[in-house]
Amino acid sequence: MSLTDTLVSAWTRRGLLSWLLLPVSLLFRGIVALRRVLYRLGVLESVRLPRPVVVVGNLTVGGNGKTPLTLWLAQELAKKGFKPGIVSRGHGGRVSRAGEVREVRTDDDPAEVGDEPLLMARRGLCPVWVGRDRAEAGRALLAAHPECDLILCDDGLQHYRLARDMEIVVMDGRGVGNGWLLPAGPLREGLSRLAATDALVMNGGSVGAGLPAQAQPPRFDMRLVGSRFFSLVNPSVVCNAGDFAGMRVHALAGIGHPQRFFDHLAELGVKAVCHPFPDHHRYGAEDINNFDDAEALLMTEKDGVKCAGFCPAHTWVLRVDTEVVPDLAQWVVAKIMEKTHGRSPA
Repeated sequence: MSLTDTLVSAWTRRGLLSWLLLPVSLLFRGIVALRRVLYRLGVLESVRLPRPVVVVGNLTVGGNGKTPLTLWLAQELAKKGFKPGIVSRGHGGRVSRAGEVREVRTDDDPAEVGDEPLLMARRGLCPVWVGRDRAEAGRALLAAHPECDLILCDDGLQHYRLARDMEIVVMDGRGVGNGWLLPAGPLREGLSRLAATDALVMNGGSVGAGLPAQAQPPRFDMRLVGSRFFSLVNPSVVCNAGDFAGMRVHALAGIGHPQRFFDHLAELGVKAVCHPFPDHHRYGAEDINNFDDAEALLMTEKDGVKCAGFCPAHTWVLRVDTEVVPDLAQWVVAKIMEKTHGRSPA
């Protein structure tokens, strides 16, 4: 078991490892609180863009569904007449590590811009820019695309340098684990932070134990849906789950919560040998060669953007889309109008 797997397992309870890490967790809590106070007092500068900013983030580490929700919001807001743009850190990409900002093109290398930004850019919904400094990325996006009238920030809840008009927190059925901050638990910030956010989106399941019900913002329920598989080699070729019946199927997932993908396949009736990888895993041909007995190799869309150059012809990508109830996009529009009414452009 890897160190990451050991920590994730420990975060489900307050066991020995979590107690041993608690002193470090308390130090982390103090640093997080101090940083937020410094931004609130103006000691550290926050940058306000001349367009409304909606941040989609989470309180816990791991894949809760921020990127699918960001894409859904971009799509639904566009239907309502907005021209959104997306900014993202581009985790794992060279651009982020180098402290640069740039637009993501559909033919970019994920090692350059990050896998999630490339996935979002290939959906073709709106401009996508990446950079460790999301405020600078937002400025650059607006300079290149002045028609954009709203900025969506994918995974920026703790990036206080970018001032925001609305915060949306995404959680899933795993809840808050043992309720402690990193590294003793899965939390990036304390649960009291939830009371200061605008909306809570639950991606499947129910609110986990320990979530303060009295401090919750308005709640929306989200689920990921999808049953069509696209050929990674030729995306115009599509098949359904039933087409894999009787085949030797292997499934891989290098996302924040791989089991969600494997459970989705099982719900579709696909029987597969499952292979979890770390989030943002950099695949190589040697990874794929381990499945040489597969008659069908299934992966997530996020994995697909990194594997197109060396996967066999029988590789298939499951595209998932998002459903949210009630209408979060309409609620966002109303809140943005309320919060920005009468405010002078920055």
